[in-house]
Amino acid sequence: MNYKFLLHIAMLLISSPARAWEEIRLRKDIRDVSFEYVYPMIGFAALSVFIGSIVERGWSDAADYQYAMMQCAGVVVALFGGYFLAAYLINQVRMQMLKQQDDILLSQEFAGYSMTVTFLLQILTGILPDLGIISMMLQFYIIYLVWEGSDKLMDVEEDKRVTFTVVSSIVLMGCPALIRFVFDKLNILLN
Repeated sequence: MNYKFLLHIAMLLISSPARAWEEIRLRKDIRDVSFEYVYPMIGFAALSVFIGSIVERGWSDAADYQYAMMQCAGVVVALFGGYFLAAYLINQVRMQMLKQQDDILLSQEFAGYSMTVTFLLQILTGILPDLGIISMMLQFYIIYLVWEGSDKLMDVEEDKRVTFTVVSSIVLMGCPALIRFVFDKLNILLN
């Protein structure tokens, strides 16, 4: 795993999305963003949630450990499932709205890098849970990432770019949140 690339792309997507998408587009040797970027980011998010839960509740008994593990599992399920569901839905939008060919790898690449804000905010709020409200507001930066990526990576026509950006942004923000909501409800119901 190339941690230098991971950090470089994450910071570039936050600081200069247009340049980052151009660099991603030019990297034709790596098309599987899952192993190179998404899975490590999910791992870091899970680790930060685990550490944050242990710091918040302590490590005094098995219930604290169980709580930390359930929080960690919720984040992994939400981000993992949200990523694949968002990629699938974005691919469907590409085929239906943009009349482009089926290319799930391109949609996974787009969804994976577009979820950088989600990953970084989850890492931050995992360690500092009091920043939840600020995190919700910063989540809307995804719209700008999607806007830039729709032009550079997805080759969306100018007249359909706004619609694609809005739909993709809703999908990218909504899928992990929806899966986390369902996970939490099932967790309560089954416990």
